[in-house]
This record gives sequence, C-alpha cells and structure tokens, in this order.
Amino acid sequence: MTAAGTPGGSVGAATGGTLRSRYDVLLLDLDGTVYRGAHAVPGAKEALDRDGSRLLYVTNNASRRPDDVAAHLRELGFRADRESVVTSSQAAARLLADRLPAGSRVLVVGTDALAEEIESVALVPVRSADAGPVAVVQGHSPDTGWRILAEATLAVRGGALWVATNVDSTLPTERGLVLGNGAMVSAVGAATGTDPVVAGKPAAPLLEDAIRRGGARRPLVVGDRLDTDIEGAHAVGADSLLVLTGVSTVDDLLRARPEHRPTYVASSLASLDEDADGLRPGADADWVVDVVAGDPVLSCTASDMDIATRRVDAAMAALRTVLPYAWDNPGFGSVTGADTAARTVIASWSAARRDVAAGANVEPRDT
Repeated sequence: MTAAGTPGGSVGAATGGTLRSRYDVLLLDLDGTVYRGAHAVPGAKEALDRDGSRLLYVTNNASRRPDDVAAHLRELGFRADRESVVTSSQAAARLLADRLPAGSRVLVVGTDALAEEIESVALVPVRSADAGPVAVVQGHSPDTGWRILAEATLAVRGGALWVATNVDSTLPTERGLVLGNGAMVSAVGAATGTDPVVAGKPAAPLLEDAIRRGGARRPLVVGDRLDTDIEGAHAVGADSLLVLTGVSTVDDLLRARPEHRPTYVASSLASLDEDADGLRPGADADWVVDVVAGDPVLSCTASDMDIATRRVDAAMAALRTVLPYAWDNPGFGSVTGADTAARTVIASWSAARRDVAAGANVEPRDT
C-alpha cells in the first residue's frame, strides 16, 4: 500500500541499495538529529563517518556564525567546516540581496552574527528605524526585547520589506521548550498586520541554497521535525528521512498531514546503512494491519512472535507498516495490538520517546 502524501522524490533518484547510496548530498538538520545541545546523538558520529556523500548541515539557527556551528560540530567529533554549514541567516541575507540594491540599510533584529551576514552581501545593518531602513531582517537572539521589536514595527509599518530567518514557535532548552523566533515574529506581525518573507525551513529558500551549494542532483533531507525538516523537503521536491531522536514523536508521525509525511522513517542515523526500500512506510513480512471501525489494528504474522519482537528494527518495521493505514484514516482513535507481540512494539514506541526526553541535554538554540 502506498502512503498518500509521500514526496514524489528528487530528480534522478536511484533505486536499490542502502539509503546512503541513493543520494549524493545529505542535508542534515542539527539539534535533535546530529546532536542534542552539548552532546552528540548516540551513533550519529559513527553513521556520518562512514558516509561517502557530501554532508551539509542545514540549520534554522540564525544566532550563531557558521564558523561557530562548525566548531561545535568538530568538538563533538563530526567532520565540519564553514562551507559545510548552511544557516537561515545566510539564506535571509541572500533573499535581501536579491531584492535590494547594494548599500541599502537593513534593520537587524537578532545577533551580531546575523548583522555580519547582512554586511557580507553589501547591505548596511542598522538598529533603529530612524536610520531609514528599507528592510527588516529578524532572527533569534536571547537578548531580543521590546525596544528592538518596536523599531522593527515602525520600519515595517513604514513600508520596509520584512524577512524572517525562521518561524519556529518554540526553542528547546535544558528546562524545556521556550518561545522561539517565530513567537517574536508573531509579535511584530500582530503589531503590523503583515507577514514576513521566510528564509528558513519549512520555507524553500534555505534548502534551495543548500542544494545549490552542494551541487546536489539527488539530495536527501534528514531531520527530526515534521513541521520544519520534512515539510521543507516537500517544498523543494526532495526525498526526506525522519529520525525519531528529537522533537517529533511517533504519535505526531501517525497523525501527520500530507505535507509532513517523510519518504523514509527510522529510529536514528544508523539507518543510512539499511536497505532504502525497507525504510519506506509500507508492508513488512512480520506485521499486518486491519482497520476496524476506522482504527488500525496491528498483528504479528511471524510463526515465532518472540523472534519477531527481538528484531533490531521490530518497532520501526511495525510502525512503518501502520503508517499508510493511519494516514488513510486521519480521524482514527488509536493504534491497538491484536496479540502480545503487537502490543509489545506499540508500547515500545512510547518508551523510545521517554528515552529521547531523558537523554536530552540541550542548550538554547533554534534547530
């Protein structure tokens, strides 16, 4: 059964082989996919060390310089340099440079790193509406307050072009989720009655920039968030891999709207060495699904159910089997198990989520 809403695939996508062998460039999200704040996601370094493809780290984080992001990745043991990091601040600067003549003033709501990107495209960063800016660029900064938001409001109401690096509503911290850049963008939007041009995921510009930089003909977008990484892949017509090591949960995935449905689903980046076709939502030999009163009911078909549940990928194989049925019945109540093996893997989906939450040790940053 083919799941509705799965991306059609990148141009020239190969068939057969491992997942990593099908794509020439991996466009990797950071927090929740590669690392969790100060710590690498378990197994991520080993998975990426084996990769012969070009790796690009694509982040909505507009608060840090690409050099700083690369340095953080190297500290954690990953291969990275400035050119392998693509940020939403760079994408926002490019959007502005495409629309404005050199020397134009741009009011910056964000960090000095964002202001430096504006300077790098021959525009002039300012911090006051009195300076006569013709545009506003807004990115995350922990120091953003009423005064600079008021300056942005004055400029936008005066007709300035408004570009947001990203509109993530929340931001992970060691204490939990707090307001992200999108919440601050909403404040300016409420005060001006307008919406910004968006550079970061899920909008296309950031991923388009990454595809161009990598010279990708067969890119794979890899991330942990359905509403940014996977929706962004849809926006650029690329295949995508959702890893369940970060924000989006199994329940989120089961109830995903068409634009949030990934091409592949896996527990971690270790899946890059697995058979690609086996990672697509769809049938598995050990599992079958019936729909009873609109609810998916999972059963184990293996002759030895204990062997089925001891498979390394048992929980993911069962989940991929259920997904097409859940997506075709979006109003379903719950997924249930018809036997002990099925109930065991369904319970493991929630247990895996608790493990991710317990292992999270994150610093404030956009993903």
